[in-house]
Amino acid sequence: MEIKVGQVSHYYNRIGVAVLALTDTLKVGDEIHILGHTTDFNQKVASLEIEHKKVQSFGPGDDVALKVAKPVRKGDIVYKVIEEAE
Repeated sequence: MEIKVGQVSHYYNRIGVAVLALTDTLKVGDEIHILGHTTDFNQKVASLEIEHKKVQSFGPGDDVALKVAKPVRKGDIVYKVIEEAE
């Protein structure tokens, strides 16, 4: 299951960092799925930064920087992957 946690507001291709505008909480260790017109991949959140300072988690209304495994585009949607209990 996936829940939308935000979208990409900026992407810095030289350093491979996306800025996410969050609408829900996100923390280090979460698995995310980034989906857009030409983007579709999953990755673990290895680190989050706000104003060049590492943070463990942040929530709605925050803009947070995230190192991404592949190029993304402004407007790509970010989903948090939730493991379903059986």
